[in-house]
Amino acid sequence: MEFIIHRAGKNTIAELKSDKQLINNLQDGVDLLANASYNDAAIVALKKENLHPGFFELRTGLAGEILQKFSNYRMQLAILGDFSMYKSKALRDFIYESNKAGRILFLSSMEDVLQNFSA
Repeated sequence: MEFIIHRAGKNTIAELKSDKQLINNLQDGVDLLANASYNDAAIVALKKENLHPGFFELRTGLAGEILQKFSNYRMQLAILGDFSMYKSKALRDFIYESNKAGRILFLSSMEDVLQNFSA
C-alpha cells in the first residue's frame, strides 16, 4: 500500500494512494491500519472507491468489523467521496452519527480532512 503523508496541525494523515478497490475484507482493513501505523499516522484517509461495495451495505457487517478495528487501535479514519447516492436510511444515520462522534468521518475531499484536523 502506498500513502501520501500529510501534516495537519499536530496530526499525521496517511492518504491511501489508489483509485482501485483495495479493502475487500477485514484482513485488508487490518493491513491498512498496520501500514498507516508503520508510517506514524494517527489518521487514515481513503476514497470510498477503495472500499468493497458491501462496506456500504450495513447488513454485511464489513463496515462494523473494519471500523471496530480502527476504534480498538485508536486510529481515526476519513472516508472520502459523495455519499448522496446511498438511499439507505440506516447508512445515512450511520454516517451522520459517525461524523458527530468524530472517530470515523465521511468527508467529501482530502481538503476537508486537512481542514478538519488542522487544529
